[in-house]
Amino acid sequence: MTGPLAGIKIVEIASIVLGPLAGQYLGDMGADVIKVEAPEGDVTRVQGPRRSDKMSALFLSCNRNKRSVVLDLRQPEGHAALVKLLQGADVFIHSIRTRAAQNSQLDYDSVRKINENIVYCHVKGFSDEGAYAGKPAYDDIIQGLSGLAALQSAIGGEPRYIPAIIADKLTGVHAAYAVALALYHKLATGRGQRVDVPMFETMASFNVIEHLWGGSFEPFEGGFGYPTIANATRRPFRTKDGYLAFLPHTDAHWERFLTAIGRNDLLTDRRFATFRGRQENADVIWSMVKEELVGRTSKEWLDLLGGLDVPIGFVNSIKDLVDDPHLNSVNFWSLHQHPTEGMLRMAGLPLTLSDSPASIRRLPPRLGEHTEEVLREHDCSPDMIRAVMSRVPQEM
Repeated sequence: MTGPLAGIKIVEIASIVLGPLAGQYLGDMGADVIKVEAPEGDVTRVQGPRRSDKMSALFLSCNRNKRSVVLDLRQPEGHAALVKLLQGADVFIHSIRTRAAQNSQLDYDSVRKINENIVYCHVKGFSDEGAYAGKPAYDDIIQGLSGLAALQSAIGGEPRYIPAIIADKLTGVHAAYAVALALYHKLATGRGQRVDVPMFETMASFNVIEHLWGGSFEPFEGGFGYPTIANATRRPFRTKDGYLAFLPHTDAHWERFLTAIGRNDLLTDRRFATFRGRQENADVIWSMVKEELVGRTSKEWLDLLGGLDVPIGFVNSIKDLVDDPHLNSVNFWSLHQHPTEGMLRMAGLPLTLSDSPASIRRLPPRLGEHTEEVLREHDCSPDMIRAVMSRVPQEM
């Protein structure tokens, strides 16, 4: 066994990050993921640094443990080949907008006629039943609509996007989770089902966990937004030689911190002594912390407070993560020799399963690399294979 999803076959038609990341997570867990691409390939193949054509860093990050098949779905032989793949699949993941999926006969009702018990996962911007149904959606749009961009105004004075493709990535996690649940249901009942995973609803659900706040009650009890978090003074703190992330959260943390810096006089100050007091006086408290931390080096603070079990840590750059001692000690990073791209660095899956671990079995594929192999596996006729292969990029 090479993972808990070994033996599961997934057909993926998705580009950018959301759908491909969901497919990669499932592939890491053992599923056989067949990535169907148009002749021009996933758009991320040309986004970012690359050593050869259509093998960019962003594509490499979301497409391991997959086989690439090029099908021109506008052509009869391309659509016929896809039907063959879907007939043998357990799961179909796609990010085609609803109307286009209907026009291509890739909506749920059409695919069910091909494979009655398939798990059909549609990742999209918005649910089809809502006011925004069918609208285009990218990460920035979802960050704006979901309240995430507005939350940043508490820090910088105006809405800003988080510098990460967070909506795509988080929705991709939810999609993989939803597919796993649907597969469990299929194991128990023998029936597949439709799975819809919309970005907007996913991010709205994510953001309101702590920030709905007073809106949790009807009528409202207070304002919206977790005040201790949505605070301009909550940020990494400058030290003599850098920055630290520092969060004494509990009463015990604050007691140890104040004692360590010789501020025993504040131990009975109601602003510092209780969670409610700290919440109501966040500006005063974090301003004091800011003044204190700048007086010593980062290492001095880590040595002092780390030993007292007060939460504190370096502020790493992305580059720093490559050499992070903890990540390296748990084998988070691995190096792989790709047949055309040379040595690649890959991050592992952050979760571990003791009896059925994730693994990297296939490196990210060249465009159309496995087209003929996969079509033969699915009993496509020689004429169909020749017709399909005539549209595969010549470099393959």
